[in-house]
Amino acid sequence: MNAPHDTRRTGAPLAHVHRSLPHDSAEKHVTGTAVYIDDMVEPQGLLHVVPGWARQAVRGRILSMDLDAVRAAPEVVAVLTAADVPGLNDCSPSIGGDPVLAGGEILFYGQVAFAVVARTRDAARRAARLARIEVEAATPVVTVEQALAADVTVLPDYQFRRGAPEARLATAQRRLEGSFRIGGQEHFYLEGQIAMAIPGEDRSMLLHTSTQHPTEVQHVVAKVLGLPDALVTAEVRRMGGGFGGKESQANQWACLAALAARITGRPCKIRLDRDDDMIMTGKRHDFRVDWSVGHDDSGRIEAVDMTLLARCGYSADLSLGVVDRSMFHSDSSYFYPDAVIRSRRLRTDTCSNTAFRGFGGPQGMLAAERMLDAIAITLGLDPLEVRKRNFYTAERNLTPYGMPVEEWQTLHRVVEELEERTDYWQRRHEVRAFNARSHVLKKGLALTPVKFGISFTLKHLNQAGALVHLYTDGSVHLNHGGTEMGQGLYQKVAQVVADELGVTLDKVAITATTTAKVPNTGPTAASSGTDLNAMAARNAARTIRERLVALAAERYACPPETVVFRNNRVLAGDTEVSLAELARAAHQARIHLSDAGFYASPKITWDRDSASGRPFLYFAYGAAASEVTIDTMTGEMVVDRVDVLHDVGRSLNPAIDIGQIEGGFVQGMGWLTTEELVWDDQGRLRTHAPSTYKIPTASDIPAHFDVRLYDSPGNPEETIYRSKAVGEPPVMLANSVFSAITDAIASLRPGHVPPLDAPATPEAILKAVRAMKSGGAA
Repeated sequence: MNAPHDTRRTGAPLAHVHRSLPHDSAEKHVTGTAVYIDDMVEPQGLLHVVPGWARQAVRGRILSMDLDAVRAAPEVVAVLTAADVPGLNDCSPSIGGDPVLAGGEILFYGQVAFAVVARTRDAARRAARLARIEVEAATPVVTVEQALAADVTVLPDYQFRRGAPEARLATAQRRLEGSFRIGGQEHFYLEGQIAMAIPGEDRSMLLHTSTQHPTEVQHVVAKVLGLPDALVTAEVRRMGGGFGGKESQANQWACLAALAARITGRPCKIRLDRDDDMIMTGKRHDFRVDWSVGHDDSGRIEAVDMTLLARCGYSADLSLGVVDRSMFHSDSSYFYPDAVIRSRRLRTDTCSNTAFRGFGGPQGMLAAERMLDAIAITLGLDPLEVRKRNFYTAERNLTPYGMPVEEWQTLHRVVEELEERTDYWQRRHEVRAFNARSHVLKKGLALTPVKFGISFTLKHLNQAGALVHLYTDGSVHLNHGGTEMGQGLYQKVAQVVADELGVTLDKVAITATTTAKVPNTGPTAASSGTDLNAMAARNAARTIRERLVALAAERYACPPETVVFRNNRVLAGDTEVSLAELARAAHQARIHLSDAGFYASPKITWDRDSASGRPFLYFAYGAAASEVTIDTMTGEMVVDRVDVLHDVGRSLNPAIDIGQIEGGFVQGMGWLTTEELVWDDQGRLRTHAPSTYKIPTASDIPAHFDVRLYDSPGNPEETIYRSKAVGEPPVMLANSVFSAITDAIASLRPGHVPPLDAPATPEAILKAVRAMKSGGAA
């Protein structure tokens, strides 16, 4: 993509923005030189922290905890319990109810009851197994049905309502209803939860933490240690993946490292074993969705009644925002004339579920796609026909929560372009012909849309800060509140700053995110990292440049509008100097060459109490067409072909955006096909290692996997260079795989909806196939 000219403010053509430039750490990643926390040189006297838990206990009151053998074990320096916490024993992101160390009861299987501090990690791990914890067992609540029967929730019920859906359902030409289960998902980040705490003077604490939310770690650790926030610094250069699993749940491990450092006076590091990580940390929320839809004979929806029953775990964590976002996306891309969207946040005696890429949106959207598939199957229509008939339009453009869909044309254009490019209707004919002659193998085809709202629905999180320094040698120091977890945020922001100051990228020093430089930041989440931080950094760089423009105009006697910054040089009228020379002149003239930029997203007005206002600045759109083959004898499934067209506005870095789309699709495909979480009736997670939990591998990627960016005229909103967010929306492109599997199974008994829940594992597919053949379909 050629760099366009943008001379309105920069004074020069864009040299970096809109170009496919390498990730700033790409070479380090492939050569193994990228430094993660466990790669850092360990300070002298470092101790290792390992969490201990009641391995035989599931839920109940602690009767006794004998840790004498743990304390006496070789190389053990200290053993921490709840009694050692000097401040508040809670690491919750907001609402409370998340003990750092268990107090008087075990709330779920895997809850941390104590922590061992030893000279080596191996010694700490061995010592942790010597604990003797006696618990008065209680019957755990594990399933949605058990939680409903017990009427236990972590938060009050909530709903959106428009019109009179009950009355319209009663008078609709046709009515369908169903219940659909959507599984959770393990984050499976390559770098597990980890933190290193280094004690300093005056009770201060420096934390190297693998977190998406350094400010929250700072605040929570300060609260646990009984310190002011100003004495705690949280720093993160990069994470080996986060996906939401390090938005709130990195808190506990940072707290344990800091507590150990506080008590021992020595640097302390905690790195969870993979099994412990999977058992102790939350997942994507799993749901049961009960739905009822009224529609006419053409498949056009008249009314919807949907209830989202979320299994939240033992505490609220981030379930308020996650389930709200499920509700916001329960319309997918479709207009519901009358609707009620209800939700219940159910408490279960399992680890507390948390943020995951898409933050509840994938669950709500998948439920909607299941409903549209059911309408199409029962009417004998192609699902794409039914989907397009229900798309938002100029006249039908209000969501169930009252926000207008202003850019509905983009949705239509993306779907129509992909439909044409993939020869959808010809392939539909070929799939039918294949299924007619094949008795064992069956093919399925689906083209599904994505409409995903961009912004934090908690209004105050839609802000960001950045710190930019220009030094007198012409180099630039860049820092902001966003965190890098492989998604390329640092690279994109650096490109923006480089163009703003007219320097080459090698002049921009990307530095670790730290609460000591940019305070009071929000999490890097909600796909808003670039939208927020790049704007804040641009504002800071622009302020510095405007000071230099004024100096250059005066110094070289030229109009300010003729001053141009380009390729590390400054053109001022007939004079050309290096940026370094102008910076030195500015310094001598006592002009400030640093600025703390700030940005707050406009237009966000959502009021949760009244369920009114605007929760999103804009929507990102996309579409995916997937073709699959299932084996009706074994339940095995192969994804044959995937075509994607995705809207990122005017991409800041097309290569990075395409990579995000590819990765998001595959992660979503894993959630919907292979990644199955299994708890037993005692609330113990049985799939807690790669041996039993299957993420997609290279062999699961179809040979034909074509991902393209929609040729957008640009985001109509005033975003950074008219780009759009790309982190989360691509996950929901994988709904096309699940719908294609549904399509394949539906071919066995036309007119009947397969009883297929997500994930569509071979076992689930085989179960649905047998139900279809025996007449047990929905």
